[in-house]
Amino acid sequence: MTTDSSAEHLDAYPPSAEFAAAANGDASLYDRAGADREGFWAEQARRLHWHQPFTQVLDWTDAPFAKWFADGKLNVAYNCVDRHVLDGHGDQVAIHWEGEPGDSRDLTYSDLLAEVSRAANYLTGLGLVAGDRVAIYMPMVPEAIVAMLASARLGLTHSVVFAGFSPSALRQRVDDAAAKLVITTDGQWRRGKPAPLKTAVDEALAEGDSTVEHVLVVRRTGLDTPMVEGRDLWWDETVALAFPEHEAQAFDAEHPLFILYTSGTTGKPKGILHTSGGYLTQAAYTHHYVFDHKPGRDVYWCTADIGWVTGHSYIVYGPLANRVTEVVYEGTPNFPDEHRHWQIIEKYGVSIYYTAPTLVRTFMKWGREIPQAHDLSSLRLLGSVGEPINPEAWRWYRDVVGGNKTPIVDTWWQTETGAIMISPLPGVTHAKPGAAMTPLPGISAKVVDEEGNPVELGETEANGYLVLDHPWPSMLRGIWGDNERYRETYWARYAEKGWYFAGDGAKLDKDGDLWVLGRVDDVMNVSGHRISTAEVESALVGHTGVAEAAVVGASDDTTGQGIVAFVILTAEAKNTGDDLVAELKAEVSREISPIARPREIHVVPELPKTRSGKIMRRLLRDVAEGRELGDTSTLVDPNVFEAIRAGNA
Repeated sequence: MTTDSSAEHLDAYPPSAEFAAAANGDASLYDRAGADREGFWAEQARRLHWHQPFTQVLDWTDAPFAKWFADGKLNVAYNCVDRHVLDGHGDQVAIHWEGEPGDSRDLTYSDLLAEVSRAANYLTGLGLVAGDRVAIYMPMVPEAIVAMLASARLGLTHSVVFAGFSPSALRQRVDDAAAKLVITTDGQWRRGKPAPLKTAVDEALAEGDSTVEHVLVVRRTGLDTPMVEGRDLWWDETVALAFPEHEAQAFDAEHPLFILYTSGTTGKPKGILHTSGGYLTQAAYTHHYVFDHKPGRDVYWCTADIGWVTGHSYIVYGPLANRVTEVVYEGTPNFPDEHRHWQIIEKYGVSIYYTAPTLVRTFMKWGREIPQAHDLSSLRLLGSVGEPINPEAWRWYRDVVGGNKTPIVDTWWQTETGAIMISPLPGVTHAKPGAAMTPLPGISAKVVDEEGNPVELGETEANGYLVLDHPWPSMLRGIWGDNERYRETYWARYAEKGWYFAGDGAKLDKDGDLWVLGRVDDVMNVSGHRISTAEVESALVGHTGVAEAAVVGASDDTTGQGIVAFVILTAEAKNTGDDLVAELKAEVSREISPIARPREIHVVPELPKTRSGKIMRRLLRDVAEGRELGDTSTLVDPNVFEAIRAGNA
């Protein structure tokens, strides 16, 4: 996915005849889905186990609130674990877990079932019942996946919070979901050193008036960890001792499975709500076909974190529903050195590798001699997720990592869509470096202009908006506690047509293939992490020396986008130089996450505003990226940029 769809990049890479002959998918998938969309999705849903089979596929009468397979009942955890054991695959490894310090564990499906059952029994003993919310604030350890599956097994709605988020960000999410339980670890390993994590939970809950009744803590680093009597519990003293058998009960297909918070164009994160049957159907379907997964033969590795939707859909639910054997890695890609990922691929014989363009570009920067020092011949398919991948990185990925033979599936989707929506289908479709290509079978998307008119093929100057014009099974069911915000954010722009507005710009090349151009709202994509400009601006203005702030995302060769801030200081500001900039960067890291730390902060005397008082971030983006300014005629003072450039020098 990239903005560059010029003729020189329209070369397409067909799948090899050998790969095509053995692939899961075939062209008839598109034909079947086109002829009977609901029948196609019913076919995919029946790949799962239903305790009570559904008779209705889609109820769209209360649009934009969809119901999929609404009269059916299933248990998500049963589909991910129990049924594989009952089918005789209990001895198959489900998870090869690799800790950053070098420790490792293998969990078979029988092991995983016992662990999930123990957790489910203990959580029941705590008094939790279906519909309660559980916050999970953990690094990439097996217990994090167990906690998610145990919640799903009991009908508890989990909210996973990325372990890199600050205590205030955690508290905001805990309060919004009204969570009764937080599951965490004593600490996490990062670049060879233990960092405390449970203390962040203590800080988040210190203000009181919290709905949290218990904090369950996994020992990971051995750090000295204060425990609050009556509230805090050690996992190894409670869950690990629980009974290892538990009978899964069925829940309605529309039972809430999880809430995942994502940045929005206002400071408050949006609690994206996903339910059970439709979500699991599409997560399992896309994992099976997009990755051409062969149960019992492939070793799959998605490098994401469970704190993001990719970790939900393509580490936990989709893969485990398909009886995957997968690698889960706890740490950073360069500890103890830059060879770590390639050593893991060699060690476990990884055949499917799914990562972010940011990491691919980082690998490029480290040099091709590092991956080329390893035997990567086990790899047969590569994937890309989270942000646009430029053609140069795409080709490097295929050539250096994939041995110039593996298909690459460059996947477009969102937290809100729940699962992959647009991607090449390996073995069936060609792939162009940087192009999203076409919607998957069962998915419908359009590129339209502001009025909803289709954008013509190959109109290089007529970039449009990406919309989804038919409901899909894994679509979000709303924003937790705020249905009006859900309508306004995703459906208002094309309300008369009933289309979902993805918030991304797009274009179609002369062949009709789709290129995603990135966000058109005020959400930045930094290394695949969505950070809102409003969140960062709020953190900056929270500093006593800042009167006003404007934040934009600027192109970055490594991270996709870098955060660039322009601030106006108060008259009382004590520091005005490098010390203040360092303070402000630290403030944003503290308030949100180190991921949100601005790449640049410029102190300026004025900000460009329209006559209605709106900050023209488009023009600030031009400044941040060193371009000629666009139209400045609507500004109160077009000469403001002379002052900004002086501050930017």
